[in-house]
Amino acid sequence: MSPENFKYIATAIFALAVLHTFVSSYFNKLASKYPEGSPLENLFHFLGEIEAVFGLWLIPLFYAYWVSFGLTETLAYFDSVTPKLMEPLFVIVIMVMAATRPILKATQNLVALASRLVPIPSATARYYATVLAITPLLGSFITEPAAMTISALLLSKFLYENKPSPHLMYVTIALLFVNVSIGGTLTHFAAPPVLMVANKWHWDINFTYMATHFGWKAALAIFISTSIVTTMFFREFKRLDGMPKQVEDKEPIPFWVTGVHVIALAWSVVMAHHPLLLILGFMFFFGWCVITQEYQSELQLKPALLVGFFLAGLVTHGSLQDWWISPIIAELESVPLFIGSTILTAFNDNAAITYLSTLALDQGFSGPFTEMGLKKYAIVAGAVTGGGLTIIANAPNPAGNAILSKYFPGGSVNPGKLALFALPFTIIAALCFMLL
Repeated sequence: MSPENFKYIATAIFALAVLHTFVSSYFNKLASKYPEGSPLENLFHFLGEIEAVFGLWLIPLFYAYWVSFGLTETLAYFDSVTPKLMEPLFVIVIMVMAATRPILKATQNLVALASRLVPIPSATARYYATVLAITPLLGSFITEPAAMTISALLLSKFLYENKPSPHLMYVTIALLFVNVSIGGTLTHFAAPPVLMVANKWHWDINFTYMATHFGWKAALAIFISTSIVTTMFFREFKRLDGMPKQVEDKEPIPFWVTGVHVIALAWSVVMAHHPLLLILGFMFFFGWCVITQEYQSELQLKPALLVGFFLAGLVTHGSLQDWWISPIIAELESVPLFIGSTILTAFNDNAAITYLSTLALDQGFSGPFTEMGLKKYAIVAGAVTGGGLTIIANAPNPAGNAILSKYFPGGSVNPGKLALFALPFTIIAALCFMLL
């Protein structure tokens, strides 16, 4: 089969994988009809795991490639994708580190301190506003996957375990996804879609470039959206004030234990594109957790591995979609390009969108007010803006979903409802990026 014809097969398989993410809750309902622990119950639960979807659909992709081109060419393609799997590997490492007790406790203390400065007459509302506003912006320094993991864990303890209304549950996860997606734009190394272009477009030469062109607009959008939600649900927050909170961890952790965790996080960020040093650092971190197990909780390996599996599958599928995405990017003007990037992001990881844009737009720095500069701004702004519309839109979203989905009816987040609740916050972010 010619490559020209195979691209349609690859895109059809990718489309089926995207469709699978939208019907994953149906498989979880099927699982409930079978005895707990039975093979069929486990099978349908596995098919209902959004994090497993793109990895599962690699099986028909591998078979179709093999039938079309033979085993040698198939192995060559999958080998060619391997260098692009640094992002999934990095996300696994950073998720495990960010979910450790010393990092979580340090972040809790920071959020608690900041929440005392918020002039809102409700402890739950103050803490909620701080978690949804401050932690996503911290993602610009500790990376978006870490910010998502920490935010979701905090929300699960002080909000979701107290069974808020379904409306508030969906609004919160939608706001979290949007805020984390745009909150990592103060720097060039924290948001996956920015990381894909920063070096090639020389946005990493000037450390203030992202903050002055993207970051302050993102911070404004986060403040506006979080303020609106906090005001709208203030009465429910007041009701939740009297319910027990699971956030406080009163047992002290020595500063030197937390300090090593922070150093390990920083090492992972710096070595994100050096796999050997990243893995060696991770192995040292494992050893450190064993040595200091008195101050540790169980390492959260399963959610991190599932998210890594999801991203690896998405990157492998996405590498075959440039035939239709690149022409769209190359032909559109800046405003339609922003809208197109936002929409495409909902159906394909935003890092994949920006990566493909580097193939369609010239590499090297372009002035922010030149036509090429405006196109580059539009593609990245659109990619981060649309990052909260679906679970597959932004690399950290599966991490948040893995932590919070168990609290939703049926044990999964409805993709249609997520997109609907995320739309207002997406529009607010779009207005801030395009009008300011």
